Amino acid sequence: MPTHPRSIRHKTNPPSRRQFITAIGAGCAAAGTASLLGPATTTAAEPFPRSGDPRFRLGLAAYSLRNYFSFMKGKRKEPAGGGKAIDMVGFLDYCVQQGLEAAELTSYFFPPDADDAYFLELRRQAFLRGVTISGTAIGNNFTQGAGEKLDREIETALEWIDKAAVLGAPHIRFFAGKGKELDDHPERMDEAVAAMKRCAERAGQRGVFLGIENHGNLRPDQLLPIVHTVDHPWVGINLDTGNFYSEDPYRDLEQCVPYAVNVQVKMNMKKPDGTEYPADLDRIAGILRDSTYQGFVVLEYEDEQPYDHIPAALDRLRSALRA
Repeated sequence: MPTHPRSIRHKTNPPSRRQFITAIGAGCAAAGTASLLGPATTTAAEPFPRSGDPRFRLGLAAYSLRNYFSFMKGKRKEPAGGGKAIDMVGFLDYCVQQGLEAAELTSYFFPPDADDAYFLELRRQAFLRGVTISGTAIGNNFTQGAGEKLDREIETALEWIDKAAVLGAPHIRFFAGKGKELDDHPERMDEAVAAMKRCAERAGQRGVFLGIENHGNLRPDQLLPIVHTVDHPWVGINLDTGNFYSEDPYRDLEQCVPYAVNVQVKMNMKKPDGTEYPADLDRIAGILRDSTYQGFVVLEYEDEQPYDHIPAALDRLRSALRA
């Protein structure tokens, strides 16, 4: 398929296509995975073009209220602590109460019998409330190794691309795989890329962006080669600010933000040993501004007592983004 050039004006000066291939190729060679990117002439996706100043549209991920939905991945459950159960329309109402522009309708919490009629009605309800559906999410894994399980993962992902189009969700955050599986089985990079290419073709036909998330402890040197090798105008990065468990996660964010099609903000970050510490939201907002990012910035609140703490977290994030 032809390359889709995507130039961008920004302040962080990401590597050019040639610089990227040279740098990643050297890194892969050191790790014994040089063949993953193919010949030196392999092309690579470039950052998405943006015009004008950075613009942010604040939203909330339904995952933030995960303990209160009536369903979790198709199974009925009771709300935590005897609290009141919530459905997706109730979540939209909550987003309205918080003055939000957008809502990510995480797929885990849809009822198991959700069909096109359900998705269309949910789309209608969001429109009537003036809330934009920023996207949805699925829990796929494309690095588990070739076989029936991977084949089912791909088919499920293709189905969700179709469902997202009916829902009016312009973006799906994809979990391409796990960093450790790629470290232990470097050949699975090729399998993950092939799977993403199949999904990218369907996504382009449906007008749905696929944001490959830095989930599963994927490092930039694993995540960026997938994006560059897939090289599709409907594929980018769902940049989760809390998912780089490194000594310098802010540098990791800077490397990846030029390819972001959605940003997921968490209130905490983690060190390599798993120790949590508060995220510097002002620094994160600065990284987004310097890259001239334009799009959704979605809070994914993971701590306890979300109803008590989400309003303050949103106020803090608003303040950082407006600075």
